[in-house]
Amino acid sequence: MKKIAIYGAGGFGREVACLLNKINEVEPTWELVGFFDDGIEIGTQVSHFGKVLGGINELNAWPTDLSIAITIGSPKIVQTLVSKITNTNILFPNIIAPTVYFADPETFKIGRGNIIQKHCSFSCDVTIGDFNVMDGADVFGHDDVVGSFNTFMPAMRISGEVNIGDGNFFGVGSIILQQIKVGNNIRLGAGSVLMRKPKEGFLYMGNPAKKVEL
Repeated sequence: MKKIAIYGAGGFGREVACLLNKINEVEPTWELVGFFDDGIEIGTQVSHFGKVLGGINELNAWPTDLSIAITIGSPKIVQTLVSKITNTNILFPNIIAPTVYFADPETFKIGRGNIIQKHCSFSCDVTIGDFNVMDGADVFGHDDVVGSFNTFMPAMRISGEVNIGDGNFFGVGSIILQQIKVGNNIRLGAGSVLMRKPKEGFLYMGNPAKKVEL
């Protein structure tokens, strides 16, 4: 069993603790040693899963190999956090639910630190970068390319040959149509349908999705 901790002691963190248990039911893999969180006091009990072990300082001082799953929904916060983790003992495995479907594992490529929740689906020739969150029942079409630090909320649908950059947030039930190129740092509202290339750094909402000025 490999020792693992969860960074983020909120609801998403508890969900990933449940996911680790589901993985262990299929093949014993992970020993959850606790949680890290910069906003919660050390020793605080997180449901029945374990206690808060500290924050970034305690993690950077951890003396032995330890895997970390980062359970934070904001792409910007995840990027900042990863840049602050300097401890070479820290590992970033991919945490993938047993129910995830891969049409062609031979052409599926993935980096590190990704969390893929239950019932996600990946077609052939899909490439995934680092530290992405697929939060359940997300669908990726053929030849999709996904960068790093993206958050995909549940039931998000992506057609084939879509290219996605870094630091984007896609709302529940949103859709990206085929062959669209998405850059960096956009937000797509829940239930929205993206039909053309968006401008970076903006929020898009509606069907068809349109840029929203805040």
